[in-house]
Amino acid sequence: MYKYDDYDQQLVDERIEQFRDQVNRRLSGELSEEEFRPLRLMNGVYLQLHAYMLRVAIPYGTMNSAQMRQFAYIARNYDKGYGHFTTRQNIQFNWPKLVDLPDILTELSKVQMHAIQTSGNCIRNTTTDQYAGASFDELEDPRPWCEIIRQWSTMHPEFTYLPRKFKMAVTGAPNDRAAVAIHDIGLRIRRDEQGELGFEVMVGGGLGRTPMIGKTICEFLPKEDLLSYLEAILRVYNQFGRRDNKYKARIKILVHEIGAEKFAELVEKEWEEIRDSALHLPAEEIEEISAHFTPPPFDVLPALSSSFSEKVGQDEKFAYWVQNNVREHKQQGYAIVNISLKPIGGIPGDISHAQMDVVADLADQFSFGEIRSTHEQNLVLAHVKRDDLYAVWLKLDEYGLATPNSGLITDLIACPGLDYCALANSRSIPLAQRISERFGELDRQHEIGKVQVKISGCINACTHHHVGHIGILGVDKKGQEFYQITLGGRADENAKIGKIVGAGLSTDEVVDAVETLINTYLGLRESKEETFLDAFNRVGETPFKEALYGAR
Repeated sequence: MYKYDDYDQQLVDERIEQFRDQVNRRLSGELSEEEFRPLRLMNGVYLQLHAYMLRVAIPYGTMNSAQMRQFAYIARNYDKGYGHFTTRQNIQFNWPKLVDLPDILTELSKVQMHAIQTSGNCIRNTTTDQYAGASFDELEDPRPWCEIIRQWSTMHPEFTYLPRKFKMAVTGAPNDRAAVAIHDIGLRIRRDEQGELGFEVMVGGGLGRTPMIGKTICEFLPKEDLLSYLEAILRVYNQFGRRDNKYKARIKILVHEIGAEKFAELVEKEWEEIRDSALHLPAEEIEEISAHFTPPPFDVLPALSSSFSEKVGQDEKFAYWVQNNVREHKQQGYAIVNISLKPIGGIPGDISHAQMDVVADLADQFSFGEIRSTHEQNLVLAHVKRDDLYAVWLKLDEYGLATPNSGLITDLIACPGLDYCALANSRSIPLAQRISERFGELDRQHEIGKVQVKISGCINACTHHHVGHIGILGVDKKGQEFYQITLGGRADENAKIGKIVGAGLSTDEVVDAVETLINTYLGLRESKEETFLDAFNRVGETPFKEALYGAR
């Protein structure tokens, strides 16, 4: 993974001291909260319902064990003992004191981390596939490109005050695990007819009040042109994006209003002016960044492991975990481990300081000291020997991190909702807990199979509910919490916005409604191999809608 140079460290350290002065002026009353607001947001500090919240950037979801231990230290000493992983692959601390925030940022800087550009109308953390560099199906590791984008976009003088926040994602595999189509810019690494690798560029995706799937404006962009083309897109958006209405300020609205073809023309015109400028990426610069992401020193191992197979046969609980939480690795003898942050009845994405320390220890002992965060609010150890899986599982199980539910119905995504967020209309956490408990029985989860449930507490859609197989949106109805259900969404390479199936349901009704949807699916599927999404696409929304609302 990338390591700071002296310039990086100086930039972060100077930013912390600047913010320390701003915090002191706020505490003394020299700055009002309104004056302080844009300053704190530029440093990842939100004011939620009960306290300030700090959002820490985890570039492209990749961190090392020392960084995870520092999160544990911060959780113990400055928060209430835990952190919360988000769908942007970042971590949030929900209870820091304002006076402590500069010190927290100082602690983060010691392990090359910061909170710059985790808020505000700027380019946010670029996300990617949590299996990058490990998955057998990828064309190329996308993380070097995420790092190149990070270096270009950090404190970019032109793009610090965009019309609205801006999010990018990159995938290097045909099986899209980074949800690139629902981003302001989505990049897919592709191979052209000559066998060269480059990028398909999608623009104008995004969820929230007006959900849209991104549109391809460039089928194949050569690698060396990446930054100049991105800069051209941002310049067009910065010039023509709506600033008179924050609900129409995202690039998706601009692309929709003028059309993807016209938008592409504007980008091409701007790009021709800057294509051969200093933004042109020479091969040696690409190689220098890529050198930070070379594969770890894998051992040469046999394809089959008798000890692993023996443990699977002897321990049914371990076998369940392997079946659900372990994925194929491109290196023979290794595996990818998904660490569930979704215990039955727990809060999705939350992790205690003790659990953080355990994950850091496991990473050091079994996965070259590296950890990934996912946009599904889980963690990944990307490079574990198959012979070591049993030892890893035992320790995860001891600390409540071995729930065998990756991709199953209890692996649901939920935002903090009205328990924390000042923007929320309803609670997400209690609903997620109740759904998890309703479907917690393991055999039942296996009978249901793969299904994604995503719960958002407001229309900002932080959990991507529009692209959930079952999406749940909290709405306010005359001061009461209600929930609107969408079905059939997906965020993969065939991304699609789900369909709203009817009127909002009360808090008391919504868990039963999810069970009704699942039972309807089980009753109409043609085989156990037919997933919820496949069945929905085959029969349409009518049977599900009738099951929910037919008696009304």
